Amino acid sequence: MKPQVSMLLMAWFGVLRCVGAEFFTSIGHMTDLIYAEKDLVKSLKEYILVEEARLSKIKSWANKMEALTSKSAADPEGYLSHPVNAYKLVKRLNTDWPALEDLVLQDSAAGFIANLSVQRQFFPTDEDEMGAAKALMRLQDTYKLDPDKISKGELPGTKYQATLSVDDCFGLGRLAYNEGDYYHTVLWMEQVLKQLDAGEEGTTAKTQVLDYLSYTVFQLGDLHRALELTRRLLSLDPSHERAGGNLRYFEHLLEEEREKVLSNQTTEAEPATQEGIYERPVDYLPEREVYESLCRGEGVKLTPRRQKRLFCRYHHGNRTPQLLIAPFKEEDEWDSPHIVRYYDVMSDEEIERIKEIAKPKLARATVRDPKTGVLTVASYRVSKSSWLEEDDDPVVAQVNRRMQHITGLTVKTAELLQVANYGMGGQYEPHFDFSRRPFDSGLKTEGNRLATFLNYSHEQDAFKRLGTGNRVATFLNYMSDVEAGGATVFPDLGAAIWPKKGTAVFWYNLLRSGEGDYRTRHAACPVLVGCKWVSNKWFHERGQEFLRPCGSTEVD
Repeated sequence: MKPQVSMLLMAWFGVLRCVGAEFFTSIGHMTDLIYAEKDLVKSLKEYILVEEARLSKIKSWANKMEALTSKSAADPEGYLSHPVNAYKLVKRLNTDWPALEDLVLQDSAAGFIANLSVQRQFFPTDEDEMGAAKALMRLQDTYKLDPDKISKGELPGTKYQATLSVDDCFGLGRLAYNEGDYYHTVLWMEQVLKQLDAGEEGTTAKTQVLDYLSYTVFQLGDLHRALELTRRLLSLDPSHERAGGNLRYFEHLLEEEREKVLSNQTTEAEPATQEGIYERPVDYLPEREVYESLCRGEGVKLTPRRQKRLFCRYHHGNRTPQLLIAPFKEEDEWDSPHIVRYYDVMSDEEIERIKEIAKPKLARATVRDPKTGVLTVASYRVSKSSWLEEDDDPVVAQVNRRMQHITGLTVKTAELLQVANYGMGGQYEPHFDFSRRPFDSGLKTEGNRLATFLNYSHEQDAFKRLGTGNRVATFLNYMSDVEAGGATVFPDLGAAIWPKKGTAVFWYNLLRSGEGDYRTRHAACPVLVGCKWVSNKWFHERGQEFLRPCGSTEVD
């Protein structure tokens, strides 16, 4: 079989060379892996057919030779007395057996191996596997999912059944352990034990799990449980050298603890946890709990009083001629700051076209370092994005004009249309769209619990080089429905906005004074189930002077 690679794969490779790896950051790019795997399966089945044909020939020869040698070995001299038999014996050993040797040594795997070798250089990397594992754990934390539910694939809105085997769960636990994430290590190693105890088979041994788990709970300060798990490990494998050493060490520590209790005449310290339940460690995000609650649809501060101030209407963009005949449906999502949603902003055809031209350009989304102003990737933003110019396709110019008509702002000083596709557990943690410049430090922020903490006086003016001022407003198009998760939330407001395909939300990032409105700090929640596509336009200050006049006070 000659090495060959399909034209589909060659086209796929071309795309990958342009966009790089990091598959886990974009579901759109991960779909390419489905087709690559399908091609590999096809190649593998072709190899199996060739191999089966080769083995069938070898088996047929063996059966034929078995019957012949049984007859000849019963009476060698009598058999060879026939000159034809004598000739055929010589011929077989001189010609036929060497031919069989060639058949046995024939490398029928060459085509499959060649295909696999070409594709392997574009396979997901260790970074992708780690990113995918962290994504599952992020979903687990954000949406308070039990490991057993994830393992059984019991997620809301799913169309396909997917489960995690014992070995899959062990892999997750081991990856967490290697990252020093002992909280998730315990959760997944305990899930492995649960599935093993239920009788599920796998290559992972219970002793392996107990080895990881015992040392992990020790690292979490639970000496009593570490001792218990180590003893359990030794009951299964008394010769386990590391476990034996750990047991002696843990017993020594426990004895020292008891001596301290006796010498101080105090009661013995309680175990670090109750029934092996460990607290999730505190991280860098001050509003983590509020943010994740909103992602789950909890803690939304849409009170009846506030709801009475929200309306829906037809919007004609200050009597813009293009919208007088066909105004857009506008719905208030929040009163202050004013956040609105527009319906039927983009058609299905426009969405598909924009996705089509954006996909080859998708690259890992970056954030601007607040100290240096340099663009860099970050774990708190998991998506891929691309920037589209009006010259790329008429539909881009068409959508840009529509956003200008709806908002009444000019797109001449706006940024290019950004298209983003979120990956596994894709998210963008709480952030501001505007640049927090030094003069914002004097802003009156009484009652805003986040402004003081998040106002960096040394932050770089991220948009200074553009010469168009700060980002005055954000127009966010939802280009897909999301089965579960993926909301846009505003932690300081207690607001949550859910994606609806074809709709768009709009808000001002700056007050009329030009100062940043810190209430607009927002986030894209992790996508639990589905594929989230969005596009957005950031309008800048310059050119808006008469379209959105300045206010008379600092906080207008």
